[in-house]
Amino acid sequence: MVSVESPPIVTVLHRAGSAHRLPVDRIFLRSSGGYGELAQDLLGDDPSAIIGALEAAVSDGASFADLGRSLCYAAALRVARFGTANEHGDWETAHHVFTYCNAVHQGLKRISSDLDLGGHFVEPVRAILHGATAIYLIRYLNVPPARLPGEVDDRLEGLPSTVEDIRASLLDTFDRQHQVEATARLVARHLTLGHPPELIISALARALLREDAGFHAYQILEAGVRQFSEWGNTEPGRHILIAVARYLAAHSPTERVLLQTADIAARLSRGDRLHENA
Repeated sequence: MVSVESPPIVTVLHRAGSAHRLPVDRIFLRSSGGYGELAQDLLGDDPSAIIGALEAAVSDGASFADLGRSLCYAAALRVARFGTANEHGDWETAHHVFTYCNAVHQGLKRISSDLDLGGHFVEPVRAILHGATAIYLIRYLNVPPARLPGEVDDRLEGLPSTVEDIRASLLDTFDRQHQVEATARLVARHLTLGHPPELIISALARALLREDAGFHAYQILEAGVRQFSEWGNTEPGRHILIAVARYLAAHSPTERVLLQTADIAARLSRGDRLHENA
């Protein structure tokens, strides 16, 4: 495991802390190409190559926030390609890495505009290296990798095409178990047709609110929506929402007893009698 005291990587990553203030020619650029390529490098199985990719990105002008964005996409792909043959509890391992990377990214964006914090680079370097290491350590969850919707011979044309029909089908999949891939394909269908992303996001939110969900489910939805906003309806953006949909579907349906509690409260507020024979 690489330590933040390692002179080469810390020296190189120190430049990222000043990237937003230095008049450098940023070859890395703020483009999906640079972010996406680094994310793919972070998914590799050679830790030395992963560190090398981070160093190269910084040398090309990447800031801490740039590195955080690539970390998030790589972590989202771990969820999007999570093999359903894994232990069900391993979903939480992938969840933790993605939500950690999102939190790091949000923190890095916040300090990037604070000149007083610009010279403090050890903490951001530590967070970035921790995220990169975590992504590396859970690579076994993608062996073999789950196929993304639309890959190879997976055709989406046979799925519903209107916003209303896609939404209805999506909510229906959350009523049944083992619908991870079906849910992911419906989200991909909506986005590839160019429908407004906020409508499929709202459908996912509604599906989540129906369940007796724990905070992990809400965390991954929030992190996924934040990261999708970084990319928009691009291939990486679609992969991020596919990751969210797969996780939520893997944890649905629940018993939905909280809905029963809400229904009882509503009936009582109307003055209804709950037990006619009481």
